[in-house]
Amino acid sequence: MKQQSKAYIFALSAVLLWSTVATAFKISLQQLTYSQLLLISSGTSLVVLFIIVILKIFLKRSTYSEQNKESVSPKNFNLNQIIAAIKRNLDYKGLIFSIALGFLNPFLYYLILFKAYSILPAQEAISLNYTWGIIVVLLSIILLKQKIHFINIIFLIISFVGVVIIATGGNFTDLHFKNPEGVIYALSSALVWGLFWILNMKDSRDDLIKLFLNFFFGFIFVVIYTVFFTSFKMQISVSFIAAVYVGIFEMGITFVFWLKALQLSKTTALVSNLAYLSPFLSLFFVSIIIKEEIQFSTIIGLIFIVIGIILQNLVKKNTFETNT
Repeated sequence: MKQQSKAYIFALSAVLLWSTVATAFKISLQQLTYSQLLLISSGTSLVVLFIIVILKIFLKRSTYSEQNKESVSPKNFNLNQIIAAIKRNLDYKGLIFSIALGFLNPFLYYLILFKAYSILPAQEAISLNYTWGIIVVLLSIILLKQKIHFINIIFLIISFVGVVIIATGGNFTDLHFKNPEGVIYALSSALVWGLFWILNMKDSRDDLIKLFLNFFFGFIFVVIYTVFFTSFKMQISVSFIAAVYVGIFEMGITFVFWLKALQLSKTTALVSNLAYLSPFLSLFFVSIIIKEEIQFSTIIGLIFIVIGIILQNLVKKNTFETNT
């Protein structure tokens, strides 16, 4: 199989799995609080990522041993090798990055996002959270000092119109927001994710190990928050299983699939555009599984948001190619 074909398989697998998690959020929140969902899912993802890190280190060592005609077996693989690999990515600068990024994601981002899902219909939370693509553009201007052209402002306005359509349910006559608290939480989660994305660009460490470290420190913040501000009672239920599902497929394996797709693809653009399928597929699963009636205003608003983001990316890509 060609390398690009493998990239598409990994990317489509990631998009499909990400498209199911909004439904899992709502199922989890039927019996769990948003903070309980965060504790279970982030704990699950930490275990999953640790297992994946172990497998990656073992496979890398196996490849090295085969090239040098050495024998390798699981018996020869020990905890010291894992610790050594982690230490290489955890110098003083790496530690600061991991703590800061772990605070943003998974702790703060998912805390706010799950709160939004506990208030809003899934379709609105899905669409409004997807505005992180707009936030990244704005933060790039502020933090990375990137220039903005008039055409970029037009595209931002297009996406913003989509936000207003969803938040007001298409009612432009009085601009009455159906649920202002939920809208604020959903847009705030997009802001946190955008900030995480920008800062993560400055972190050049191994993608998988730094992701594990982010979740390790993030989980510490989650536990502290749970101990001091909430309560937790373990009870196996459909909601608990859904929370574990979130940990595996929203925060864990799916990130690895997406990173693998980007690594295998000839260019990131070939697979990154597939991500725009996710919110529309999410609406499909929400309507089928939890029987939420999808509003026409949600679909129209989401189309505006996605079109604005795609046009922003096209302009950015063309500008880059022109400059190079």
